[in-house]
Amino acid sequence: MKDGKINVAIGFATGRKHFQRVLKSYVFNWLESNLVRDENVGLNLFIAYDLEYRDTKKSDYTSINPEVSQYLESTHFIGKKEIAETKQFMLASGIINPQEAAVLFRKGYAAQRNIILYHAIRSKMDCLLFLDDDEYPMAVTRNDITALWSGQQVLETHLRNIRGADITYGYHCGYISPIPFIEFSDKLPEDSFRRFIQAISNDIVNWDTIQKVINNGGVTYADAGVLVNRAVVEVPEIHHTKFISGSNLCINLSDPVRVFPFFNPPGARGEDTFLSTCLRERQVLRVPCYAFHDGFSAYNHLLSGVLPTRLKYIKADSEQITRRFYSACIGWVRYKPLLLYITDRGNFQNQISAMTMNLSQTLPLICKYFDSPLFMNVLDELKKYYGTVEKQYQAFEEVLRIWSKIMDSELVK
Repeated sequence: MKDGKINVAIGFATGRKHFQRVLKSYVFNWLESNLVRDENVGLNLFIAYDLEYRDTKKSDYTSINPEVSQYLESTHFIGKKEIAETKQFMLASGIINPQEAAVLFRKGYAAQRNIILYHAIRSKMDCLLFLDDDEYPMAVTRNDITALWSGQQVLETHLRNIRGADITYGYHCGYISPIPFIEFSDKLPEDSFRRFIQAISNDIVNWDTIQKVINNGGVTYADAGVLVNRAVVEVPEIHHTKFISGSNLCINLSDPVRVFPFFNPPGARGEDTFLSTCLRERQVLRVPCYAFHDGFSAYNHLLSGVLPTRLKYIKADSEQITRRFYSACIGWVRYKPLLLYITDRGNFQNQISAMTMNLSQTLPLICKYFDSPLFMNVLDELKKYYGTVEKQYQAFEEVLRIWSKIMDSELVK
């Protein structure tokens, strides 16, 4: 913090030009809360973009609408060229060697977040708020008649709490889960689907949570108690992990040595989950602000002020929905072996054996229900990532070591 002013980094790791509309929504949300008029708060945009994800071009990210950019003190655009320059700068400094640079900057979701994290620290930001390009600053609840919407002051809530914490993270509503509405029957009994979800899930994506979502047609509604009581709660440690989410997430950057990097196994997600395993000795707070997750890109009109009175059930009646669920299952099962290896080493083999048995027995039913043989690949991916778990763990430890070396160096002083 310089001269009493807090410099805030706003981070987007994105591959969709739709993020421009989301950014505009947030900026005007901050304008409404007077944050952008507050001389003690400086807003700085950091975008790590991927042109290959949705076949976009650089200008889709760098051409920020002047209506938005006038409220930003600085903008930082990070593509392949900028990542290569950062890598060369680190190598020239002698802080890391080429092998370490290859580990830290390999392709993946975690690397995108880490490059934002590094540049925000180098730019002397006080904190970094990660936002997703498919989440909007609003919450939805419901009564017997209609959906009820409320605006959310996401940044303001994080700023109110981040000074006394290492990390703050908010809540999510909307289409958080990729699991569509399931009609249980002899074709797919509820117990079989429960066993399938328990096999691939973690302590956050668990059956109790998923059952409620399924009953609501794939929708997670905001907790009215959170919206009314506005309580800030300390995140509990579960199996040596303080679980967070990767967006609606604020990281205190005032002491870089206390900041950990993101990590994901090759081709997997879970970058927020593996960061969670590092936070046992950190102050992590859950703060009362929601973001609406538009996971199926079905509610872009929310950003134009159109508020639906009912949220649609997401049924497995299209290839797009089935494919999204399948991709999520692959992503979950790819990172779960490493998560178990880190958090429950003593019971690791038993856990993998139970997963293998449950998947072997339930996947044929899953394939039949979704009319897709692809789901049998979930078991193959489990075997593959179980077989390489020690290598993945070594990579995880190596990323932590390299990152710590950089945070201790003159690069970020």
